This record gives sequence, C-alpha cells and structure tokens, in this order.
Amino acid sequence: MMGHRPMKLALLSDVHANRQALEACLADARARGANQYAFLGDCVGYGGEPGAVIDRIMEMAGNGAWVVRGNHDEAAINPLPGSRRADQTGAAWTASQLSAAQREFLTTLPRVVKRDFILLVHASAHEPQRWTYVEDALGATASLDAAAAEGATHVFGGHVHEQRLFFQGTGRGAMGFEPTPGVPIPVPRHRRWLATVGSVGQPRDGRRDAMYAMFDSSATRLVFLRVPYDHEAAAEAIRRAGLPEFYAQRLALGR
Repeated sequence: MMGHRPMKLALLSDVHANRQALEACLADARARGANQYAFLGDCVGYGGEPGAVIDRIMEMAGNGAWVVRGNHDEAAINPLPGSRRADQTGAAWTASQLSAAQREFLTTLPRVVKRDFILLVHASAHEPQRWTYVEDALGATASLDAAAAEGATHVFGGHVHEQRLFFQGTGRGAMGFEPTPGVPIPVPRHRRWLATVGSVGQPRDGRRDAMYAMFDSSATRLVFLRVPYDHEAAAEAIRRAGLPEFYAQRLALGR
C-alpha cells in the first residue's frame, strides 16, 4: 500500500507495440528512481513488435506492475473481420502474433485498477467499457465523479495520445491545462485530479519523442515527460511486419 512506502510511480500508456519507445521510457523511469510501474492500456496495435512488448509487460506485471486493458488490447483478443474501427485495423495481424500465454494475459486484464486514492483506467472511469475519449472538462468531470464514487481522488489514464491535466475543487466542474514536460506539478489530495499521460509508442502532438509521466506519492507531485527514442528502428519493425506504411511514417511526424 502507498501509505507504507514512498512511491515513485511511472505511468505508461499506449505503448502500441513500439518496443524501442517502451525501453527508452523504462530506462528513463529507472534513472528517475521509479519503484512502481503502471501500464494504462493499449500495449498493442499499430506497432510491429506486439509479442516482444507484451512479454516485457508480462515480466513487469510478474514483478508487481499494474496493468489495465485498452481498446486495442481487447480488439487483439477478439478481432472483428471487416470492421473499419481504428482499433480493429491490424487487430487480426496482432492476434496472429500472440502466443496462448500472451492472449491469456490480455484476456485477464481488468479495465480499472484502484490502489488507495489512485484509479488507473485506459479511457474514462465513467463506463470504461465504452472507451470514451477524455478530451475536455465535461469528459474529465464525468470520469472524476465516477472515480470519486470509488473513493479515488487521482485518475490516471491514456487513450487520447496527448498529455493533459484536469483538476476539480469542491462542487465545481473540472478545469484543464496543458502541462510543460519536465516541470513537476503539485497535485494535492484536497482536490481531484485527472491526467492523460500521453502515448509511449505513438505521440500525436507533432513531436516524435515518447511520452509518459511520473507520480511521487509522498510529495503528491506529477511530472509529464518526453523521451527521445530510435523511431527509425520502430518504423522499420512496422515495415518488416508488412503493416501499412502510414503507421511507420507517423512515428517520424508525431501524428
């Protein structure tokens, strides 16, 4: 439990089968003293190395990392032939790359994990199975209210591939702002907070550097981070896999 030890929690979401970005973020988190890890969904999808990425996350889960399910993970378990949904594009290929153990791992992932005052979810804590994008104050308020009903004040998620922070005082709707990477932000428990931590494996804000965040439970501070990685190697893995060229090109564009 968090009350028993200071926790430096690395929050990683939307790895999207990008092994190079994942390893770069994990190395950065270790250098910053991370002693707990959380993966906030979409281990797979788009990228060329789903098996290697799931193996790494399975290994870390075996050592205590928390992992929640994302919509691309769910799509890889149950591909829908002919579906034009974004999370179904390439899902059948991803499914074909998974071992029985990897499939079982994805199948058993929960959509929500709560630890003390923290709630981890891929999309929204309000009806998490709907995979709602939390992109504005209205969506953040709905998620925060659902988390509050579970006794959580801090919600950490991904899904939108951008880094944002929302806060809510007593009796008010959420307010949001875009954080500056590398600048710690106080997130005291007398307010409610919702962070979308960005995407490790496929940033979409016009910058190619991988995204993740670190939460210090003793200082109640959150810092959003950007990490350079070998995006050309990740793009080459996509091409080797025979996936759409657009998936490779967008890594260099950050789109």
